[in-house]
Amino acid sequence: MGIVYQKDKRAGITYAYENKAYWDKEKKQSRSKRELIGRVDSDTGEIVPTGGHRKKVAIDSAADSSTDYKSLYEKLQKKYRAMETLNAALQRELKELKETKRHD
Repeated sequence: MGIVYQKDKRAGITYAYENKAYWDKEKKQSRSKRELIGRVDSDTGEIVPTGGHRKKVAIDSAADSSTDYKSLYEKLQKKYRAMETLNAALQRELKELKETKRHD
């Protein structure tokens, strides 16, 4: 067993697979089977687990009971404020572009 990395050239994403070798008695040859582990994060090189192709991801009920809703709420508020700031900046830039276009 080993880990095989395969890059999707179209998307530029590298996937990690677990490679399992077995003996095919009929063909009398060694064969291998690959199982998707996850995507490889381009920044850290860390393998991020995925659910695989058309597989249902199991939900851990123990993790559900220990969820810290306060921290989740604070993270959402922070993201919302960042989105509002970005939206306001984009609106200002759009207004400036429209004004410069009128003057031309």
